[in-house]
Amino acid sequence: MNTHTIKRLILCIGFAAAPLAAATCESLTGLKLVKTRITASHVVAPGAFRPPGNPPNDVDTAVYKTLPSFCRVEGVIEPTSDSHIEFEVWLPSSGWNGNYLGVGNGGFAGSINYLSASNLSFPGMAPGLMSGFSMSSTDTGHRAWAGDANWGLGHPEKVIDYGYRAIHETAVQSKAIIRAFYGAAPKKSYFDSCSNGGRQALMEAQRYPADYDGILAGAPSYYNTHGTADYIWNVQALMMDPASHIRPVKLPAIQVAALAACDANDGIKDGVIDDPSKCNFDPGVLLCGGAETDACLTQPQIVALKKIYAGPRNSKGEQIFPGMMPGAETGPQAWSLWITSAQPEQSGDYFFGVGTLAKLVYQDPAWDFRTFNFDRDVAFLDDKLGPIRNATNPNLKAFKDRGGKLILYHGWNDPAVTPLSTVNYYQNVAVTMGEKQTSDFVSLYMVPGMQHCGNGPGPNYFGSVPSAQADPQFSMFSALTRWVENGTKPDKIIATKYKIDEDVASGAIRTRPLCSYPQVARYTGSGSTDDAANFKCVDGK
Repeated sequence: MNTHTIKRLILCIGFAAAPLAAATCESLTGLKLVKTRITASHVVAPGAFRPPGNPPNDVDTAVYKTLPSFCRVEGVIEPTSDSHIEFEVWLPSSGWNGNYLGVGNGGFAGSINYLSASNLSFPGMAPGLMSGFSMSSTDTGHRAWAGDANWGLGHPEKVIDYGYRAIHETAVQSKAIIRAFYGAAPKKSYFDSCSNGGRQALMEAQRYPADYDGILAGAPSYYNTHGTADYIWNVQALMMDPASHIRPVKLPAIQVAALAACDANDGIKDGVIDDPSKCNFDPGVLLCGGAETDACLTQPQIVALKKIYAGPRNSKGEQIFPGMMPGAETGPQAWSLWITSAQPEQSGDYFFGVGTLAKLVYQDPAWDFRTFNFDRDVAFLDDKLGPIRNATNPNLKAFKDRGGKLILYHGWNDPAVTPLSTVNYYQNVAVTMGEKQTSDFVSLYMVPGMQHCGNGPGPNYFGSVPSAQADPQFSMFSALTRWVENGTKPDKIIATKYKIDEDVASGAIRTRPLCSYPQVARYTGSGSTDDAANFKCVDGK
C-alpha cells in the first residue's frame, strides 16, 4: 500500500492507525468520510431484506428470505460537483469472516448489484453476505437499466465515474465503514465480477493495486474501445444491407454446421468445440441451393457471417479486435440476444455499440452507425474514451508486489465479448512480466462451450460466486481465496453442466476439468466422457 493510499484511509475515517472501538449500525450515519455522505444505516432482520424498486422474481425472493441479519449502510460519494455515486455496504451482524468483497456491474451499470440469482455466475451482494463477507456494490454514478447510456449525455464526470472512479471510491469508503463498524480493518479484500465487471476488476488491478488482494475477473470487456468497434462491425455487417440480416431461426443450422466441422477436433464428439479458435469452419457450406429456407443462408448472409467470425479490420487488413467463435450460436444468452436479434436494433451489439458512440463519445443521440469508418474512427474512439474505459495495461507489477492474485476466466463461445481478447491480455502480461512471474500470480481458465458469464452447451458452473462450504476444487472463488490466504495456487477447477443451466437442483449431466491456460483438458481414452475424472490437463500450445 503506497503512502498516498494510507493517508487517504486515515483521512477517510478521521483516526490514526490505532484500533477503533466498534460502532453501532445506526451510529454509522454520523461517520465523517471524504466527499461521502452516509444517508441511512440500520439493522436488517434475518430474511427481511427486500430490494427497492420492482418486486424481485420468485427465485430472488427465495434467496433474500435466507439472508442472515446484517447492517445495511447506504451512502453517496461525490468526488466532483457532477458526481452522485450511490453505494451500499452490508455488514454481517454476526459471523463476519474478517474479509471484504466488492462486486461489480454488467453493461452500463446503473444499479446496486444485490443479487444475480438468474445467473449463478454473476455475483451479487447476497451470496457473499451468506458466506460471511462484508459486501459492497455501487451504481457507478447513475441510475438506469444496464443497456441505457443516456445518462452520459452532457456529463463527462459521470462517464469517468462509470469508467473507473466509482469502483475505486467505493472500495476506499467501504473499508473505512467496515473498520468503523467492527473496530478492525478487513484482513483481506476481494473483487468478483464478470463482463463490464471484469473490466472493472482489471481496472482495479492496474490503477489501484492496493484496493484488493484477490480479484476474480470473468469475460472482461477490458479493451472497451475496440470491443465497441467490434459491436459496430457486427451491426454494419448485418444492417448496412437489409438482405444481410440473419434471422435467429437460422442460428440452429449455423451451429449444426459448425459442430459438424469441428466438434470432433478434440477427439470427442460431444456437442462442444473444445477450442473454437482452431476451428476452420466455412459458412459457405450453408449457401442455399434453391429457395431460401431456415436451414440455409443467402450469399449476403454468408458474407455477413464471415465478417462476424473474422472480426473488425481496417482497409489495410489489420486486425482491430478478434472475431466471434463458432459452435454455440443458439441459446437464451447466445447470438439472438447479442448479435442478430429478430429486430436488428434490439441486439446487445446495437445497444452497447451505438449507445457508447452516440451518448458517450459523439454526444449525439442521432448519430448514425453507418458513418463509422474503421480507418478513421477507431483512433478517435481510443483517444476520446480509451483513457477512461480501457483497462489494457499489462504491467501488473504493483499488484503482484503487494501479494495480489488474479484469476481470469472466459467462455470460449461468448457472443458478447470475444474470448480471444482475454487470451491476448494474458499473453500481453506474460510478455511484459515474464511467463514465470506471471504464472506466480495470474491464472486464466478458458471454458469450452460457455457463453457470456455462464450458459451454453458446455459445463459452465464452477463456483465463481462465493459459497461458505465450497470446495476449491469445484469453486473458482474459493480457489482464489485459498491462493491469497494460504499461497496455494489453483490447479484444475471442475466445471459442471446441469440439465437446466444455472439450476443446481436439476441435476448434473457432465463434469469437465478447466485447466490453467495454456493447458487444456484431454480425454484419457477410457471411462465416461461426461466424467471429469477421465480427463487430464496437457499443454495446449
